[in-house]
Amino acid sequence: MRVGLEDGAVTRDEPTVGRGTLLLADISGYTAFLRAVADAHAADMAAGTFVPAAYSLLTNLLGGIVDKVAPPFVLSKVEGDAVFAFASDNELRGRALLDCVTACYAEYRARVEEADRLMPCACDACRSISGLELKFVVHHGEFVVQSVAGHVELLGPEVTVSHLLLKNHVAELIGRRGYALVTDRASGELDVPLDDALAITEQYEHYEPVRANVFTLS
Repeated sequence: MRVGLEDGAVTRDEPTVGRGTLLLADISGYTAFLRAVADAHAADMAAGTFVPAAYSLLTNLLGGIVDKVAPPFVLSKVEGDAVFAFASDNELRGRALLDCVTACYAEYRARVEEADRLMPCACDACRSISGLELKFVVHHGEFVVQSVAGHVELLGPEVTVSHLLLKNHVAELIGRRGYALVTDRASGELDVPLDDALAITEQYEHYEPVRANVFTLS
């Protein structure tokens, strides 16, 4: 398999090794929100003819994230409440990487405000959509790219670390706010300025401690 990371194209043949930036954008509180909406409208949904507006509005939030990051990133897949994408080192470096994340966050917040305004249901569950936050994980390293069921999949230890970093202790530093967690490996490889960033170290089973920096977005 050959991966044309330089121009954002992906050609699916045989598995190959790639190297670059890994990006995860994850909506915090998504699962709890859907559970609350489903519970609040259980009777109507059981009839099989009613789908709460919250579902389509959430789809719009995910679509906005994809629109802002791909391009310059290549979309790997949407993973429930998260968008996973990757890019070559030539695509975004330094301040441009942070600007991309900041612009995506601004678009997300604008869509959340619009979703809150357009929400036709006044129940507490549906109205809580305004509390959904967005967090980013930016990592860097090697990965294997291969086609699985017609979709481009990224595999490897650094991909696993990226996903593990979604479960972190950032809230203990900044509370429940939007943020970007950029690993030391990513900031070093991509010359990301660390002005005003907060240092953090996360530990996961089977991995060395992961050192990173947190940028608040809200």
